[in-house]
Amino acid sequence: MRFGAHVSIAGGIDRAPIRAYEIGCDCFQIFTRSPRGGEPPKLDKKTVDSFHKECSKYGLLEYYVHTPYYINLASENQHIRKNSINIIKDEMRRASILAAKYVMTHIGSSKNLNKAEANRLVIEGLRRILDRSDFQSKLLIENSAGQGGTIGNSFEELSEILAKVGVAELGICLDTAHLLASGYDIRTKNELDSVLKRFSNLIGLDRLRLLHGNDSKVGLGERKDRHEHIGLGHIGLKGFRSIVNHPELIHLNLIVETPLKDIDDDIRNLKNLKNLKRLKRSSS
Repeated sequence: MRFGAHVSIAGGIDRAPIRAYEIGCDCFQIFTRSPRGGEPPKLDKKTVDSFHKECSKYGLLEYYVHTPYYINLASENQHIRKNSINIIKDEMRRASILAAKYVMTHIGSSKNLNKAEANRLVIEGLRRILDRSDFQSKLLIENSAGQGGTIGNSFEELSEILAKVGVAELGICLDTAHLLASGYDIRTKNELDSVLKRFSNLIGLDRLRLLHGNDSKVGLGERKDRHEHIGLGHIGLKGFRSIVNHPELIHLNLIVETPLKDIDDDIRNLKNLKNLKRLKRSSS
């Protein structure tokens, strides 16, 4: 398992690799545009070549792109849905230019539609995104914490979406904070075993491609999206020790998305995760 963090592209996307290296990342995640809106920076040959050179220089050969926050495939507003589809397609195109392995996206939410109709819109949107898609970078959908009308907090819902989209390359990124908040107890090895068995039975572990490793400010089943630093939340160091050493998860990479007040926060989070991995190896 490689550990990384979401890093800034301020000053140019080719500045991301050195930022990742300086905080101890083995892999990293970026936005390729502002997560709040606006025109994306151009990915001209000079910029892309510089990005790849910097990745190679620091040995950071696995990296990921996160779509903007405003994506909503479940909106009752047709314009918002269409724009979300176009943005995800464009992010897959941009990620492919950068040779990123995966693009992950939140699915969205709907306050005024019932769940069945909202899910139908999500499935329709994902089909349009992936229809005849030949992008090098593949798409992952992220589980939600279950707050409000968000889609994708349960394995049953994610399974239905994957089955009805019908594209084998569409995968899942599991966020640990979202798992706990939506009612999946991952605080001990036995509980994690049970959750992964349920995931395997409903979705298949082959669909799980990436982890977002975040502790949670809220407790089990509280359905709020509140990330906390590793070991300081309700999952705790015991929970993360099980996660980073679990035999079904050790082949995956893990990206930290915890609250960032100071760059030292990411450094501490990554050190904590690496120490949990070392402790398991030394005790075995």
